[in-house]
Amino acid sequence: MKKVITYGTFDMFHEGHYNILKRAKEYGDYLIVGVTGESYDVGRGKLSVRDSLAERINNVKNSGFADQIIVEEYLGQKISDIIKYDVDVFVIGDDWKGKFDHIAEYCELVYLPRTEGISSTQIRETTFRKHRIGIIADRVDDNQLVSEAKKVSGFSVEKVFSEDTAIADAFSKKYDICNVMDNLEELFDDVDIVFVRTELKDRYRFMKAAIKRDKHVIGEVPFSIDEDKQNELFELAKQHDVVLMHNLKVLHTQVFVQLLWMIKAGLIGDVIRIDCATSKHNRSIKQLFYELTASALAIVLNIMGTDYEKIAKRIIRDTEDIEYMSMTITYPNTEVIINIGNNIRVESKIEIVGSKGSIRLGENWWRADSFELLPVDEDNVKRYYMNYDGNGFKFLIKDLLVMIDEHRREYPLMNRDIDTVMTNILQDIE
Repeated sequence: MKKVITYGTFDMFHEGHYNILKRAKEYGDYLIVGVTGESYDVGRGKLSVRDSLAERINNVKNSGFADQIIVEEYLGQKISDIIKYDVDVFVIGDDWKGKFDHIAEYCELVYLPRTEGISSTQIRETTFRKHRIGIIADRVDDNQLVSEAKKVSGFSVEKVFSEDTAIADAFSKKYDICNVMDNLEELFDDVDIVFVRTELKDRYRFMKAAIKRDKHVIGEVPFSIDEDKQNELFELAKQHDVVLMHNLKVLHTQVFVQLLWMIKAGLIGDVIRIDCATSKHNRSIKQLFYELTASALAIVLNIMGTDYEKIAKRIIRDTEDIEYMSMTITYPNTEVIINIGNNIRVESKIEIVGSKGSIRLGENWWRADSFELLPVDEDNVKRYYMNYDGNGFKFLIKDLLVMIDEHRREYPLMNRDIDTVMTNILQDIE
């Protein structure tokens, strides 16, 4: 028996998929089809997939050509599968030409011409609405939004506005955004989503203006440290039926959701202590508090809930610009410690200690791209990770797209209760 293997995502199954499976089957007697798993797609930054894994497998099955269907779950699996299933021929579309030449060491390699004039990308672009993003900025820094948005089908970053025209022009040039808007109304006329990338003092008024124009909004955290203004933004978003999304990328990664599930499921027992620390250099402690403590609090409040008993903060400043902040949050049976340093060395980590073990996130914990699960017996350490480029903004954008398309208006891991508690904690820093 001559065995053939091919791989693909097979999203929005179309004539091109049908043709490549048909031709692949002609190269042998038995066709194995590898369908990419959802975790694998996310890990390699392929976030445009619309159909579920079950739907994609079913469509391949219904083609009638596959004798066996497997799931591709990790980079490098192809060689392992060729050896495991004793494959004779590897077939793939010629848009991958040259990428799999190394496969020829293990079996016959065939690049097949793609069906002209059709692709999943084309179908997505014509079938689904494209959401246009506009940026309101007061600095020449997009937080990687422009590059990350390109990885998610259905989005384009098209316009920028700044009250400082020099910043808008420099921003446009740096990120290749052609349209610089002279005023806010011009920006709102031509976009669906507004990313407010400004200092805290200006966020509320820009976000309020965008919501009133029925725009979905992504904002830095906190939106405001005035609880009344914060509540007003949420009420306005509800009235205008738009999404109000926090720029907290850590909450949108697959690894964080997996970590949260493990804790909620009791894999480390009752949480006894959470230690979080990080530092940066040459920044104001107030800005560090907002940026880094917000991410830490988002993790803590999702794990522990919002019903803490008390909170204490300590800030140290000296004449040499060494600044340090320590925060202790006390729950009935758990103590949370958050340490933020400026111009001093603080080990960057988050460790969640439980009665049956612990979970540890390493140096760049705000990326939430990996963690270790350490049982009481530390010899049996398990590691979980997801490799991805960028800062994770693409995962936030992907979730935003789902919320818009499915008409959801509140993200479960950053709901209004969590936001209110976070704002109350953040507003005390001066």
